[in-house]
Amino acid sequence: MTKTEQDMIAFGPVPSRRLGRSLGINNIPPKSCSYSCIYCQVGSTVCQEIEPRVFFEPEIILQTVTSKVNAAQSAGEKIDYLTFVPDGEPTLDINLGKTIDLLQPLGIKIAIISNASLVWREDVRQILNKADWVSLKVDVVDEKIWRQINQPHPELQLPEILQGIECFAKNYQGELATETMLVAGINDKPALLSRVSEFLVRCEPHIVYLAAPIRPPAQHNVHVPSEDTIVQSYEILNENLENVQYLIGYEGDSFSSTGDPVRDLLAITAVHPMREEAVRQFLSKADRDWSLIQELLDQGKIREVYFAGNRFYVRAIKTH
Repeated sequence: MTKTEQDMIAFGPVPSRRLGRSLGINNIPPKSCSYSCIYCQVGSTVCQEIEPRVFFEPEIILQTVTSKVNAAQSAGEKIDYLTFVPDGEPTLDINLGKTIDLLQPLGIKIAIISNASLVWREDVRQILNKADWVSLKVDVVDEKIWRQINQPHPELQLPEILQGIECFAKNYQGELATETMLVAGINDKPALLSRVSEFLVRCEPHIVYLAAPIRPPAQHNVHVPSEDTIVQSYEILNENLENVQYLIGYEGDSFSSTGDPVRDLLAITAVHPMREEAVRQFLSKADRDWSLIQELLDQGKIREVYFAGNRFYVRAIKTH
């Protein structure tokens, strides 16, 4: 196997908002998936399927990942997670469970980022249970909107998927994350977000992510919601869920304090909207005044948003 082929299966480690330093595992070639999401950065699904099958042999994945891990460790690079984040749906890999078993002796936590479409299957839930951290997609719980935004395989049924997510959440011993991608004018309405919130409350995820399609999507009519809409969506979820964050593409400094108040403020507002009083407390601790905020506003790096009688500050969304 050539180095290029190895790099296609295992890549990184790269900085990840979700997982710190992540070594990615691409166990599904582009683009075999159960969905053809209108916002997918990989593009439209070439082979839409729902029956797990063989893609790469587990031993080949083990070999390429081990090589990457050894190289990273020799260079003094830290790896927090081995993350299955392929160009399609990872649970379509019939050998995913065996591959996880082979990777576990490396002593690095294992994560899987899934669209949740096959979690109605008991065998898939058993495989996901092997991972230390699992993210499941919940863009919407409305059948019509689900078919519009995720464009699922025609044999898939949303009620079965939602039931499977609840069943998995009830029994999973690792850290469960969910991810909701907001698309302007489609699933970003308050009523739809309230229904998502009600569902997620029953699942009790460790963390809830809100995302926006900031990279080139599969369909050109996909647009990023405004910062106002994202803050409103965040507040709807945050009202009943303990740990809500949003992902708008900024990875650097997300988990650490750098001692630079500008960088730290941009990192925080890329994850959480900050109320005015929280910003003032931050400035006080950093021994800075409000002119810093005005400068960031003037530069277009943050935006001021009003919602529910409160003033918020949020990192401006860049779509390029």
